Amino acid sequence: LRVTIPGMDQVRNSKVPYAASDDEDAFRKYTGVHLQGTGDPWDREANVYIAGHRLGYPATDSFLAFWDLNVLHKGDKIFVTDANGERYVYEVFREFVVSPTQVSVTRPLEGRNILTLQTCTLPDYSRRLIVQAEKVVQT
Repeated sequence: LRVTIPGMDQVRNSKVPYAASDDEDAFRKYTGVHLQGTGDPWDREANVYIAGHRLGYPATDSFLAFWDLNVLHKGDKIFVTDANGERYVYEVFREFVVSPTQVSVTRPLEGRNILTLQTCTLPDYSRRLIVQAEKVVQT
């Protein structure tokens, strides 16, 4: 997948590989990771779950990639493009914070195709900031 988030500074046509949550190499190299076992934008019901580092690693695409995830608000758009060039448009509908063990946020919401973005909270990175958006248009 490729992701563009106009409301964020670093996420422009960024490659987001499908990888396991413990694949630190993928988290180091890329803006974010589409978590293995979560949904796809072309599914009728899905939670397309993308996690990324807040700080990341200097001289890589992960560096400060999700630093400003907190600036997204209800109504903001997120664009996802698949390997076939199909484009999916999502609109933010909520943001909240969870503990790192609250894995229920990776599950789909019944009858909906949503995109979830996750990063760590500031200042101590002890919790997870979650922004969710629902698919509104496919172009």
